[in-house]
Amino acid sequence: MTTADDMIALSAGEAVAAMRDGRFTALAYAEALLARCAAGAELNAFITLDPDVVRAGARAADARREAGEILGALHGLPVPVKDSINTADLPTTAGTAALRGFHPVADATVVARLRAAGAILLGKTNLHELSFGWTSSNMAFGPVRNPWDKARIPGGSSGGTAAAVAAGMAPLGVAEDTQGSIRVPAALCGIAGFRPTTGRYPNDGCAPISSLFDQIGPQARHVADLVLFDAVMTGDHAPLAVPSLEGLRLGIAREYYFAGLDPAVAEVVEAVLQRLAEAGVVIVEADVPGLGALIEAITQPVQVHDVVPGLKAWLAASGASISFEDMLAEVSPDVQAVLRQFALPDAPQAVPDDYYAVARDVKLPVLRALLAEWFASHEVDAMLLPATMAAATPIGTDRTVRIGDADVAFPMVMGRNIAPGSTAGLPGLVLPAGLAGGLPVAIELDGPTGSDRQLLGIGLAVEAMLGTLQPPGW
Repeated sequence: MTTADDMIALSAGEAVAAMRDGRFTALAYAEALLARCAAGAELNAFITLDPDVVRAGARAADARREAGEILGALHGLPVPVKDSINTADLPTTAGTAALRGFHPVADATVVARLRAAGAILLGKTNLHELSFGWTSSNMAFGPVRNPWDKARIPGGSSGGTAAAVAAGMAPLGVAEDTQGSIRVPAALCGIAGFRPTTGRYPNDGCAPISSLFDQIGPQARHVADLVLFDAVMTGDHAPLAVPSLEGLRLGIAREYYFAGLDPAVAEVVEAVLQRLAEAGVVIVEADVPGLGALIEAITQPVQVHDVVPGLKAWLAASGASISFEDMLAEVSPDVQAVLRQFALPDAPQAVPDDYYAVARDVKLPVLRALLAEWFASHEVDAMLLPATMAAATPIGTDRTVRIGDADVAFPMVMGRNIAPGSTAGLPGLVLPAGLAGGLPVAIELDGPTGSDRQLLGIGLAVEAMLGTLQPPGW
């Protein structure tokens, strides 16, 4: 007999296979996950979770199987979805108070594809308000807490999905990443996260920051489940090639990505590099000249320029009756202050249109070409980097982080290393690398544009060596 604990421990692929084969029902599996959600309620991972809706979806999945219908690749799988992604039957708040109870007119395409593959919506997960930050300390719905240490942040903005997956509430969840919002929470919660090449999955129906950088993607405890999600989104279910570590070429750019790391993080990452080298991986050391200046000129300016018109368009397209101005009036003080300082048309530090045009039309193509040339000229299969400069910080620590004898700006600690990949639109895969002081440390693997399946294959090979992590109390 399969126990609830057995079910919770399964990967998404394993759980789907078991339900398809009749080893347990979708309802039994849903009950196991719902019990786990209830037990971990103090993590505040969800904004909306209706157990009766989940049970109804599970019963419908069981009825389809009993009727002999063709079952989808995600048959009976409850999947938590970040509450910035439109769902017609559950509210979509984007983590902000004025949108409590807002029902968009239609599902986002990503959600529609999940449902078509047989998935069940396991509620909407908490997030940093309007996805505008890396803590998920949401002032409207309460902070999300890290399963490894409930006094610490899970990362943001997709912190609720990451916390739910890490805590065993679901094996696979949906997040979104503009500048690290999939990868930072995955890193701090000790799970895997995948941001595909920008545009690989449809991004419609998601509260935006910038269409140049926004990308929906998955978080999971196992890379195989990221592969499963990718197959459902793209329709490519062909077997994935997993390369040998022997002869694999991984590049590292120390000058930008390794500078100023917390010593405990650096120790974990260096140990990973040593293990990879011992397994036959060729570590190619090659810096990326001028990378920091390009990121400074592009990443934040583009986001603060695009976010307000983007949100206005999303509200209108989603059928919201509230205006942006009325929504803004109820935005929490922390996020509202940033928007009023940088993003509104009359903001004191608003980005001028001519500067934005240069960033978008001149500097961004230069960045993309620079990184494409780096991959080609050094003949590397992927770039390896520390995902964040430090592990999860205490809730409330969002201005500076003490690293060694220096106070480092929190946005740099969380955002510096993940910015180049998402700004350039590269696929990026975060994997847990080990623990520092009992908290997860992660590496990120970035690949050339369009190399998503190759990168996932590399991820499977590296994961087989590093293993996975499990928070205390499992």
